[in-house]
Amino acid sequence: MSDERDAYLDSVLIGGRETPTIVVVPYDEAWPVRFASLSEQILAALGPVALSVEHIGSTSVPGLAAKPLVDILLTVTDVENEGAYVPAMEAAGFVLRVREDHHRMFRTPEKDVHIHVYQPEHSQVSDYIALRNHLRSDAADRELYAQTKRALAERTWSDMNDYADAKTDVIAEILGRARLSA
Repeated sequence: MSDERDAYLDSVLIGGRETPTIVVVPYDEAWPVRFASLSEQILAALGPVALSVEHIGSTSVPGLAAKPLVDILLTVTDVENEGAYVPAMEAAGFVLRVREDHHRMFRTPEKDVHIHVYQPEHSQVSDYIALRNHLRSDAADRELYAQTKRALAERTWSDMNDYADAKTDVIAEILGRARLSA
């Protein structure tokens, strides 16, 4: 990892970098149920400030092996206006973990939920949804992604961001096919 990347991570990760243990498990029917409960919790905390709450990531794709970590996409009018949503999210039990330009990420104290916060027009919003929808309907890409994650999980990572970065090429490849088939 470059010194520049280290400095960036140190500037956006609240609480510093953590050495992860990556475990990829078979799909669990409980994941969408857990998302539904979390979605209700977020909507109750934020009310109309929450423009949308979507289940994203591998746990949102039936049949896809995943880290047992529920990813959620929350959109708000202005990510930079933290006063509109951060106190309510923290009061609901979520911990602010990442503060980047145009993106915030909360997690549970147990570190088994990530809530990514963006404005609706951010390109990452449409990418998350397109990737999820494509993986739900394309068995070959679903298997490619599962194989990639299993192989990467066998390696030791100094930071979760390194693991995520290692998936970038295969995600871009799958996302390209998702856009072509849309």
